Amino acid sequence: MKHLAIILLLLASLTNTRAQHYRNFRSSIYCRAYEVKLMADTANYLKPIWNEITRQMKVDKIYLETHRDLLIVDQSTLDIAKKFFRDRGVTVAGGITLTINERNRFQTFCYSSPEDRKKVKELSEYTAKNFDEFILDDFFFTNCKDDGAIKDKGNRSWTQYRLDLMAEAAQTLIINPAKAVNPKVKVVVKYPNWYEHFQGLGFNLEKEPKLFDGIYTGTETRDAVLFAQHLQPYLGYNIFRYFENIAPGRNGGGWVDPGGMTTADRYAEQLWITLFAKAPEQTLFDFRQLSRPIYPSDRAPWQGMKTSFDYDEMMQPVNYNGGAASRPTTIAAIAGYTFEKVDSLLGFLGKPKGIKSYRPFHSTGEDFLQNYLGMVGLPMDMQPQFPAEDSLILLTEEARFDPGIVDKIKKQLLTGRTVVITSGLLKAIQDKGFNDMAELRYTDRKALVQDFTASGSFRLIHTDKPILIPQMQYLTNDSWEIASGISGASGWPLLHEADYSKGHLYILTIPDNFSDLYHLPAEVLNKIREVMCRQLNVQLEGPSQISLYVYDNNTCIIESFLDKEIEVKLLTSRQFSHITDLGNGQAYQGEPRKPGLSYIEKNLQEKYIFPIVIKPHSFRVFRLE
Repeated sequence: MKHLAIILLLLASLTNTRAQHYRNFRSSIYCRAYEVKLMADTANYLKPIWNEITRQMKVDKIYLETHRDLLIVDQSTLDIAKKFFRDRGVTVAGGITLTINERNRFQTFCYSSPEDRKKVKELSEYTAKNFDEFILDDFFFTNCKDDGAIKDKGNRSWTQYRLDLMAEAAQTLIINPAKAVNPKVKVVVKYPNWYEHFQGLGFNLEKEPKLFDGIYTGTETRDAVLFAQHLQPYLGYNIFRYFENIAPGRNGGGWVDPGGMTTADRYAEQLWITLFAKAPEQTLFDFRQLSRPIYPSDRAPWQGMKTSFDYDEMMQPVNYNGGAASRPTTIAAIAGYTFEKVDSLLGFLGKPKGIKSYRPFHSTGEDFLQNYLGMVGLPMDMQPQFPAEDSLILLTEEARFDPGIVDKIKKQLLTGRTVVITSGLLKAIQDKGFNDMAELRYTDRKALVQDFTASGSFRLIHTDKPILIPQMQYLTNDSWEIASGISGASGWPLLHEADYSKGHLYILTIPDNFSDLYHLPAEVLNKIREVMCRQLNVQLEGPSQISLYVYDNNTCIIESFLDKEIEVKLLTSRQFSHITDLGNGQAYQGEPRKPGLSYIEKNLQEKYIFPIVIKPHSFRVFRLE
């Protein structure tokens, strides 16, 4: 009997660590405490829902939440749920959401309160007792401003107080108690999508990733217009790469929900963008929402054009559990279809690379700007440390939080490198020694521009939408306009260059409304891309809302967020005269383009040009050859 018990334990262990279903990532589902508490009823609740979800998608892992909104799942229910999933070969982990009332503006615990601190410690211990891994959902922050917190804060700013408090709470209330109960437990903190404002609520990106066993990334962007956060789709890629740069190799995955899903395509886009960032795991929030029915309105107007997410193809009968196939019924099918489609391509891709942009810890300024730049075809690679070794870097206003930033810019230029700074950063540092490099000024004046010029094109380019920009002032022939915004008989720089020593300094003027970047004419965007993508072996030409993802093994992805079919041009450096579409095997021969005669172009190398047609809300994967 003793030997039989050991064999059964070994079999259970092997079953619980089975190989993942997809070649390039794991597929996971998060279950809220509200749903976990119902799982004791396996026959009428858990089994039917699980069978329907897994008929439509493959699942490697499940996260079972123990607490949310003061609801704690009892031990007997947890035992039933854990056994149910392990019996089906699914890896099981835990989860905690540290809210008192999520519906009351995400009311969190007060970590200055002895009672609340005791409760958080108990929840960590309880969860560690049940699982060898657990994750903290979005809410390990504090928005508490009760009398106790006000007193505890003292003379510190709310930001500094909360940063100190939550780093201490992570160690004292979460990690240490969990490991005291279960020494082998892995404790992971999941960070949400609003990274620019973390420090104000106590999320400490500088200290916490070193304390926790792992981190996780909220890559959900939902709908940029209708949803209150107004996050751009590119954020799902950019935020994962940023967190990976903060904790290399310990960023466990990306996390997406179907909230604010206007069409099925928007949900699918969030999933594949996360995977383009090379997330090793994709978690779907949540068990309940995956059971939401598919409605006719989920079929987007541009469907029927053989787009990357093909609604009609997705609705073909399927059953990943075996047995009789039938038409999909819930949005789990969207995930299943997307995962199958993308997994076949991810293995071709190397490590993501891009334009390195420095974001010091706890900084703000031109919030989320890199995501707008990603939406106009500039591959972003945000860094928590100054990327001094790169030949070209981008600095936005948030770089002002580094007190040595002016000296670092100067050093880059003295060593022959290129620095692109935004108008917001110029405003912040122009009176802090910057003028020693270039006598440029961000003025208090604005200009409403609707016409544009770009170096090498001696004509006006008109747009339908006027754009409000700050006016930059410079000394003629000390620095030069590369692209300009025009109103009447006057014009102002959009992209400006100033030489210093052996280096090149560029100022990129950012419109007051960041989304007006999307209304810049293609000729202006092309000039910006030409400068900023100089150290990459590939760049785009064409309109905005087309993103480019670049990898270190000479592969790339072009993705369109437009509602119509569009043609763009892919430009490669001269060693690549051919490209192959890895989705369909189609090969293309490039057309050589010699550099122009303008000031900005005369020192450039020959490139190869490839016209590429992109379907609405679709992507194409290419290998450069």
